[in-house]
Amino acid sequence: MAASALRATRPARAATSTRRTVPSPLHPLDLAYTRAGLEPPAATPIAPEKIPQPYRSLLVHQRDMTLTLEAHFGGRVVLRPLSTFISGPWYYRRVLLAQEYSGRPVEMGAIRMKLAALPRKVQAEIRRNQVPLGRILRDGGVDFTSVPREFFAVEPNPEMMGVFWMREPRTLYGRRTEVLLDDRVIGDIVEVLPLV
Repeated sequence: MAASALRATRPARAATSTRRTVPSPLHPLDLAYTRAGLEPPAATPIAPEKIPQPYRSLLVHQRDMTLTLEAHFGGRVVLRPLSTFISGPWYYRRVLLAQEYSGRPVEMGAIRMKLAALPRKVQAEIRRNQVPLGRILRDGGVDFTSVPREFFAVEPNPEMMGVFWMREPRTLYGRRTEVLLDDRVIGDIVEVLPLV
């Protein structure tokens, strides 16, 4: 997640994970909401070309999301953990990325990651919940691939509206991305952008 942010280091092989299914476009964000006893926001799949600007330029790419957000919002982003838990081999976290200088929210993200697939130092840094995922992987020298698999429109629930400082419900946009290491899926990321 978010946090959320990953770079594409080489093209993904189409056969690796195109047939893989997940419970909903918002997975694993929907699971974090359910575990907290909250109704998840409603999400509707949308074709990338139907996403309005500037959301499209912020979502439809394989660049590092952290760097993309920092370039768009004009400064470094920081991570605020909202929830974490472990289920089997998977580590989950829901986070908010915010501008370092203003505190303005720039993304809500959720990850589901097989930490055992990563070097121990990187695992420990992810568990600290202090740094965006993309920055951790980049700085840790992890040769990963990030592939956006689905884009969606989101009708925010009251909790998401509060986190994003929204006064009234308006459609937001996001994406679900797979993280691959050695052509194996080791994680899923959902990223939702606030009003921009």
